[in-house]
Amino acid sequence: MIVGVGVDVVGVERFGRTLARTPALRTRLFTPAERDLPLESLAARFAAKEAVAKALGAPGGLAWHDAEVERSASGRPVLRVRGTVAAAAAELGVTTWHLSLTHDAGVASAFVLAEALGQAGTP
Repeated sequence: MIVGVGVDVVGVERFGRTLARTPALRTRLFTPAERDLPLESLAARFAAKEAVAKALGAPGGLAWHDAEVERSASGRPVLRVRGTVAAAAAELGVTTWHLSLTHDAGVASAFVLAEALGQAGTP
């Protein structure tokens, strides 16, 4: 069962200017593993974090570091949640996350689907 869907779009150049203007923002928004990625990847990860919040119904109190985008061995983006985000997801019964990221032509975007699986892995 689909619990929520979130999508977000970020202008890469504008996001880069924001990070340059407020250097502490990089530390506030991103985990240590994410911080040194190229700007396009950071913009896509920021979009993913925003999309996660939207998929959860935008509850207050979510911590940026509690949603992290990692890469699987195949290179596919994988969403890892913990703390405040994991708690909000658990309240809604979310057991599985689906994530798609893209960046092209100066825009980064993310699509997130939060899913609750029934018994034996069936929706």
